[in-house]
Amino acid sequence: MADNAADDLKTLEAQGLAELHGCADEAALRGWNTRFFGDKGLVKAALGKLSTIPKDQRGPYGKEVNRVKEDLTGAYDAALAEAKDKALQASLTANPLDVTLPGRSRPRGRLHPATQILRQIYAIFADLGFQVYRTREVETDELNFECLNMPAHHPARDMWDTFFTTTPGVVLRTHTSPGQIHVMREAAGKPIRVILPGMCYRNEAISTRSEIQFYQVEGLVIGEGVTMADLKGTITAFARRMFGPERQVRIRSSYFPFTEPSIEVDIDWPADDPNRDRLTKGTGWLEILGAGMVHPNVLRAGGYDPDKVTGFAFGMGPQRMLMLKHAIDDIRLFWQNDLRFLRQF
Repeated sequence: MADNAADDLKTLEAQGLAELHGCADEAALRGWNTRFFGDKGLVKAALGKLSTIPKDQRGPYGKEVNRVKEDLTGAYDAALAEAKDKALQASLTANPLDVTLPGRSRPRGRLHPATQILRQIYAIFADLGFQVYRTREVETDELNFECLNMPAHHPARDMWDTFFTTTPGVVLRTHTSPGQIHVMREAAGKPIRVILPGMCYRNEAISTRSEIQFYQVEGLVIGEGVTMADLKGTITAFARRMFGPERQVRIRSSYFPFTEPSIEVDIDWPADDPNRDRLTKGTGWLEILGAGMVHPNVLRAGGYDPDKVTGFAFGMGPQRMLMLKHAIDDIRLFWQNDLRFLRQF
């Protein structure tokens, strides 16, 4: 091997080691590696000179250039490992961490209060022999109104001002009562004892007492010899299970197009709540459900003969019940997703 070629390799090795020792951190080492071992690096250039060396000297030159390459590679790997260790030690010193400490616990989620009250309702009615039957939230005008004894000209439709879809005759249901028609047609003349929970929608002014969307639980019982006494007994049993025997229940007459006779049921608001008069309009009572005996026209729409069977139905607002149980004075809190409110349940 020519002396000048050997000198060039010694110079390359000495230069590489000198520059390597001058690298202060990992980034500088990465730059050194590119300079010497990149596609256009100095080591690759030295390997490229092999073709210019006389044939009888190529063997010794190739061995020497590979030795230089291995020495520089080994020195680089050692320097890189040392730089990483120094960086780790500096990080641990700057931000001390006791790895023996237990990890930070993640806060556990919980059911929304509306879901909690719904499950309580399900459990109570399950004990009374009711089954849960779910129906759709988008309904036809026919099932939402006409089959419930409210033809197009009926003034009672104003009580259920609704949201219409772009499809003619299709609306967001204003109550869970259309589910009565679904379950009657599916039961096809058999006795029925179900509750129908779900979301309802009405075009109402949002206030402390009302929202444009809310949960409702419908109840329906149909069979031979079903009377108003059965309805009152069912509602009273439910109210005592839900609110306790000390709470007062008031039943008063009312009007609904799909029941006859019709009633409304109220629960007394806690007397020590300063918002009692505002929320109950000075009466001390808050309505929780409407009910009544199923109208003969509704029974016919569902495929039942009103001369052979009777039934009762009711619809309740679970969120209002939760307001009563915990003296909550604003129904809008259920949809604001404020964790300060939700974490209380």
